[in-house]
Amino acid sequence: MCKVIMTDKPELASNFCNNVGLSLGITEPIIENLVHSFYIKVREDELIAPIFDNVIEGSWDEHLSRMCDFWSSIVLSTGRYKGQPLLKHINIPNLHKEHFLRWLSIFEENAYNTCSKEIADFFIDRARKIAQSLMLGIKFYNKELKIRN
Repeated sequence: MCKVIMTDKPELASNFCNNVGLSLGITEPIIENLVHSFYIKVREDELIAPIFDNVIEGSWDEHLSRMCDFWSSIVLSTGRYKGQPLLKHINIPNLHKEHFLRWLSIFEENAYNTCSKEIADFFIDRARKIAQSLMLGIKFYNKELKIRN
């Protein structure tokens, strides 16, 4: 049965009854904690930190805010994130499967360290699907470029 939740955001009301993230108890503070603690680890990682540093160019606060919006949209259906992740990732030079696998490894460890197992499992499931989608999109895009040349 759907639990009715009052909100000052009518656009969210229709999502509450079917939103798994909300039913698990995921909140904006949980998302913020997960995102911020994750990127502390990313910035220390020898393999992927240089990629992030080159792309973000010191705008970490902006990136963290965007990633909180992204994950809020993914797990709470807030619609706050309006970007196109694939287009952002296609333009990153020398981005390979090993980078996504390392990203996932850090994300998984961080999710289990900052969230309950049930919430961590949910985030990790979404992260794996996102990484797979981005890797396939980049692979497809790179093949298309080679065909045209």
